[in-house]
Amino acid sequence: MVDVIGAAELLGHESDAELLAIRLAHAQRLGNMGWAEWHLHSGETIWSDQVYVIFGRAPDQGPIPLPELAAHIEPADVGALDRLLWSAVRGVEPVQAEFRIRRGGCSGDLRDIRVVLEPLMTPGGAAGMHGVIQDITGRRRAERMMSESRRQLLEAREQAAEERHVMLALREAILPEPPCHLDLPHTRVAVRYVPAETTANLGGDWFEAAPTPDGRLLLAIGDVSGHGLPAIARMAQLRHALVGLSMTATPANRLLAWLNELVMHQLKDTTATMIIGHLDPDTRVFAWGQAGHLAPILVRDGVASRLDQPRGVLLGAVSGRPYELATTRLQPGDLLLMFTDGLVERRTRDIDVGLDLALAAARDVPGYDNLDAGLDRLLAGIGGPNPEDDACVLAVGILG
Repeated sequence: MVDVIGAAELLGHESDAELLAIRLAHAQRLGNMGWAEWHLHSGETIWSDQVYVIFGRAPDQGPIPLPELAAHIEPADVGALDRLLWSAVRGVEPVQAEFRIRRGGCSGDLRDIRVVLEPLMTPGGAAGMHGVIQDITGRRRAERMMSESRRQLLEAREQAAEERHVMLALREAILPEPPCHLDLPHTRVAVRYVPAETTANLGGDWFEAAPTPDGRLLLAIGDVSGHGLPAIARMAQLRHALVGLSMTATPANRLLAWLNELVMHQLKDTTATMIIGHLDPDTRVFAWGQAGHLAPILVRDGVASRLDQPRGVLLGAVSGRPYELATTRLQPGDLLLMFTDGLVERRTRDIDVGLDLALAAARDVPGYDNLDAGLDRLLAGIGGPNPEDDACVLAVGILG
């Protein structure tokens, strides 16, 4: 476009001087720069056309004489102008400085300019100065915007790191310690909680493993909808309710029905998935129910399979629906794995692919020896931690 305009303006101009002047004017407009001269002995000041544009000054007003130039500079930057002029007069090399001017006068908009000066030398010494003046307001504004964006990004990262620290600390305060030290006959328990990589995706995944007053082992795992502090708060309410209700020795399916009513009436706009089960350490019978949750994986004699799910709807979905109770008799050497969907679900793959990976990796998890190390291998086998969602794994090994 510039070439077209330049060609149009060049039409009718035949002399080299005219052509050069037009090209120079184009260059000054494109670079938003102009040239100026100040003659010390005569007091004459000469500006190119673009300098008038930079200062917002009409050409018929004439250029600003050197003694009056400071009046057009932002007061805080007058010192920079003084140092520039002093260096230009005394030196022989070009010098430069940046300062701000009020375009069009004291009430005009503030502009950033760069000035490069060098002395006009005569046999008797410096007779004045000439140089280039460029309006760099757009560049400096962009740099300030980038600097502010970097500052805001750094603050956001620091705030996110602090929020993550708070939420993880809150989770640690709410969730029980890993129950690998439970003193139960013929049973070993290990857990893993793997937080999401980003603060915004920390969710309501939780687990519970504790002996009940009648000598059974309460095993539960769940996932509350949502992310962040609201999900963690609702998770805490739901888990604490379960811990209290479990003291009644009520079957798992009945506990799920009670918790569903709690979610429906007390935790508005909330849904949750859950598995609750009781393991009798003497008979090795696992009696369990589920509410819209992925079925546990049972590893027996090196073969991994998912348990058949009893009926049970998502907590908070509908009131009055029954929850079924299933029983699974475990054998010495068995491994039972309960997990939340964050273990197997990824945005980049189908959940069935994740379940197949989990089944394949579960075959290599020992039923009781080195169970903690086995869970680490399980996580690695399915692709490592989920960057988009947190996950819980609750493993129960039956001793031989």
